[in-house]
Amino acid sequence: MRKRSAMTRAGLLLAAAFLSLLVLAGCIESPVGTLEVGAKAPDIRTVTLKDVGNDLSRITTYRYPDERMYEYSLDEALLLKRPIVISFATPAHCTVCDKQLQLLKDMLNKYEEDGVIFLHMDQYQNPGAYIAFKVRGEPWTFLIDERGTVQFKRPGRLLYGEIDQVIAKLVGQEKEEG
Repeated sequence: MRKRSAMTRAGLLLAAAFLSLLVLAGCIESPVGTLEVGAKAPDIRTVTLKDVGNDLSRITTYRYPDERMYEYSLDEALLLKRPIVISFATPAHCTVCDKQLQLLKDMLNKYEEDGVIFLHMDQYQNPGAYIAFKVRGEPWTFLIDERGTVQFKRPGRLLYGEIDQVIAKLVGQEKEEG
């Protein structure tokens, strides 16, 4: 009986260690939690392309960046009172992040005329944003409405239909209210 109990404890310890590694790797949501849906987005200054002399390599590790994702600091974007999509992704050490950013570039092209602002936060250049949103692991996507309230958050890679539906709903609500 004692041997079985020791094996059970060892199994539980191994499972706990494995889950801890998944949390640290960003594969599952951290139990500490990120900024909650319904919370106000942090009004913080983030690095823009202008801040780095228009040198994209100093603001992102993404191989195919879109300048429009680095045009505004988060605090500036919030003042514009437009929907904001924020992607927390560091492609230098996250292969899923690369595909996520490509998807968001497609969304940017689709929703630019609707006034949606897309921001990419790379951990190396904007660690303060990661702290403010309580992000651990990557990628994470947040959608903020025109009032500065978090309306959506999701860890991991999103599918086109998932993010398209959420953005379309927010843009549609904005048109109905306006």
